[in-house]
Amino acid sequence: MQQSLILSNGQTISYLLERRPRRTVGLKITADGLVVHAPKRIFEFQLNQILLEKSNWILNKLQAREANQVEKIQWVDGEYLLYLGNDIRLQITQSDRKKVTFLDQNVLFIASPEANIHAACSRMATQWYKKQAASDFSRRLEILAAKLGVATPPLTLSNAQSRWGSCNSRGQVRLSWRLLQAPPHIINYVISHELAHLKQMNHSARFYAVLESLFPNYKAAEKELKALSPHLHRM
Repeated sequence: MQQSLILSNGQTISYLLERRPRRTVGLKITADGLVVHAPKRIFEFQLNQILLEKSNWILNKLQAREANQVEKIQWVDGEYLLYLGNDIRLQITQSDRKKVTFLDQNVLFIASPEANIHAACSRMATQWYKKQAASDFSRRLEILAAKLGVATPPLTLSNAQSRWGSCNSRGQVRLSWRLLQAPPHIINYVISHELAHLKQMNHSARFYAVLESLFPNYKAAEKELKALSPHLHRM
């Protein structure tokens, strides 16, 4: 639910409110702005007071987010995209017949007969990334699950902007297709993180022990993903 907070100086901060079965208020800055996780039974005036107390932190984080904003992809010929951590170049062609998308020697070729070729390019590139992500992630999930000694869980692709992956109590793993833009070791880290939840459905010391056994350098990968995130959200 979209909400807004009015500060003492009259400035308004918009945020997404998500009520959850928790005891404390959690704040998170995502690519879309401020997300507030609040207990289901907290009163509105209590929540507003907490947010006002945290307003300096919120403003600093939002300003840092703006400073780190990366320009969105322009769907034009010659634009550069990310694929498995490498730059690939977009080549767009107006086709007389059918739609075609394929990668060859770091060039993503897209051809379409549609009049609005740039809008078509955005849709076709996204479809291509999702198809590649489903195949790539499934293979990595199977290998890492075997390494952890668990059955390969069901995989679903996600369009989430704020979470790269999740694992629910039913053992189902969701991964953002945008993660395919990241280097392979970052993808492996995110998958390892979600697989570790199959043994520890929390973020306790035991959970991190499981994660470390599967991906020893997880702390460095976590920092790298955080720095890389603005670039992965270009698409």
